[in-house]
Amino acid sequence: MAHAREKLVKALGEFEIWFLTGSQDLYGEETLRQVAENSRKIAEALDTSETVPVRVVWKPVVKNPEAILATCIEASATDKCVGVITWMHTFSPARMWIAGLQALTKPLLHLHTQFNRDLPWSEIDMDFMNLNQAAHGDREFAHIEARLGLARKTVAGHWQDAAVQQKIANWSRAACGVWEGKHLRLARFGDNMRNVAVTDGDKVSAQMVFGVSVNGFSVGDLVDAVRAVSIGRVNELVAEYEATYDVVASLRAGGANRESMLEAARIELALRDFMVEGGFGAITDTFENLDGLKQLPGIAAQRLMADGYGFGAEGDWKTAVLTRLVKVMARGLPGGTSFMEDYTYHLDPKDGKILGAHMLEVCPSISDKRPTVEIHPLGIGGRSDPVRLVFDAGTGPAIVVALMDMGDRFRILANEIDLVSPNAPMVKLPVGRAVWKPRPSLATSTECWLTAGGSHHSVLSRAVGAEVLADFAEMARVEFLLIDGDTTVGGFKKEIRWNEAYYGLSHGLR
Repeated sequence: MAHAREKLVKALGEFEIWFLTGSQDLYGEETLRQVAENSRKIAEALDTSETVPVRVVWKPVVKNPEAILATCIEASATDKCVGVITWMHTFSPARMWIAGLQALTKPLLHLHTQFNRDLPWSEIDMDFMNLNQAAHGDREFAHIEARLGLARKTVAGHWQDAAVQQKIANWSRAACGVWEGKHLRLARFGDNMRNVAVTDGDKVSAQMVFGVSVNGFSVGDLVDAVRAVSIGRVNELVAEYEATYDVVASLRAGGANRESMLEAARIELALRDFMVEGGFGAITDTFENLDGLKQLPGIAAQRLMADGYGFGAEGDWKTAVLTRLVKVMARGLPGGTSFMEDYTYHLDPKDGKILGAHMLEVCPSISDKRPTVEIHPLGIGGRSDPVRLVFDAGTGPAIVVALMDMGDRFRILANEIDLVSPNAPMVKLPVGRAVWKPRPSLATSTECWLTAGGSHHSVLSRAVGAEVLADFAEMARVEFLLIDGDTTVGGFKKEIRWNEAYYGLSHGLR
């Protein structure tokens, strides 16, 4: 078993979830040895699960307030620990947990399980009952969680059940997103698009809530980096383009637009150098602030996103942050994640669809086919024609999610969707594009999205679903609204009103 654990590669294996088991000295050495053995087996099973993307680390059973406090402080101070799972194998008086839970700064999951799945009906005795007391030990623990007002996730069921492990996996991905937010640095080249409301926001509040540091830079800083890139590196990257994608004739060696592809590669290399040297995980740019750049970054932004970086167009730093966080949470899952924009509608009453795209910057990770490298005119920005990747998104279930600053709080708004093939090839739309049918319908979803003040920029993910995003919002203590197959406009309006009251009361006056 130990050998198998060593060989298992975890998608987010640099992170740890600590497994804490509660009991008390009342039960005696023999029972406590059994508690430790059983809890270790559960932690090892989660650690070796292919579903759970992080390491699960067993910690010695905690039996008194001092041990609980010390363990929670240690978890909070250990950077690679992104969250804590708690389970009460036996009864563990919850007043012992108060100081520890108050000191814990990492996300918390309460696993309500028991070691055995089935009751040994004909053999059950009081010794068995005393050992396997999660049914009321976890109720005692849950009471103090509620009394303290802790943000946490509760998962009930047997620890070997696939559904239970999937919920733990989703929560652990969200916890990694929270960790990333606290370490994320974002570089903005230029400001956000002038006079636009939804792409702007309070950067100080964002750092207080998510931890992200948003930093502004002159496009001139990037231009200097572009000029410093050697032609040798440019040629190597262009060769990579040609090996990875289908390149149109005008961009190949000897083609009329070859220099444009060399310049696009030079911009990508400069952006990568800038981000690596500055420790940035996300960027924004805008066509209104291009300074000495010869073309708006197209293929550069797309390929950076494909490698996991966050991106937001027109200076939309909130969507750039969200893109990066969702990409971290989705690591190791198929499907891809991209910056996206709702562009236009197909308003057939029986077949309503949304066409999502952007001028250039859609991530190729959401496509199932080999993209094409093309060059086409861009009617804004006042620069030369930019090089970009052109493709259609794959099909199947997905989600679009947006992050907005509502003034008194941040709001995460999500809509479950189904990606579909376009009704006909879009041969005259040379960008990365996605077509989807929003749930429950185009009319209901868009009415709800607009009612919630949803952004026109979003993040589209084929990899993570609503539960991961809801868990993330709970950990970050931000509002989460979901439009799904069961949503009605009337019910959604009521939810928004309830949220207004809740956040007004919970945040209080300052």
